This record gives sequence, C-alpha cells and structure tokens, in this order.
Amino acid sequence: MSSTKDRVIEIIAEQAVLEPSDVTLDSTLEDLGIDSLGLVESIFAIEEEFDISVPFNANEPSKSDFDISSVRSIVAGIDRLIAEQS
Repeated sequence: MSSTKDRVIEIIAEQAVLEPSDVTLDSTLEDLGIDSLGLVESIFAIEEEFDISVPFNANEPSKSDFDISSVRSIVAGIDRLIAEQS
C-alpha cells in the first residue's frame, strides 16, 4: 500500500493532467493549474480514496477548516483526519 503522500499526489496529478513526478509537496493547486472545479473533484476523490469526510466548503474555501495552501498541507490534513477517525 502506498503512503498518503503518494496517493494524494497521484489524485492531484490526475486532476491537473500532469505526471505525479510534476507534483511536489511544495506545489500549490494554483501552481498546478487546478481551478475551483478541479479542487472540488480532487476533494471528492480524496474523500473516496481515504474513506474520510474533508471539512471543506467549496463555496468559501478560505473559510474551510482544511488547509489547501499546498500539497504538503493537504497531505498533513488527510493524515490528521485519518488519525481522528481511528
């Protein structure tokens, strides 16, 4: 089983139509060309992949409790949600 980081990078790369090797932990979604629709699709894919519910408000992303400022922050947030769920 691959790590959370690898799986998140694969999901984000797929949404951005990039190779996983083009996505780094310091990449922002904006850097990767992911728009608001791509962000929502990424969140749905992440929720499905990890069987978690991401506290994300698509209408007001800046007011969400989930940090989407970089790939690193998304991975950290998912790890936290998985830990809280267990």
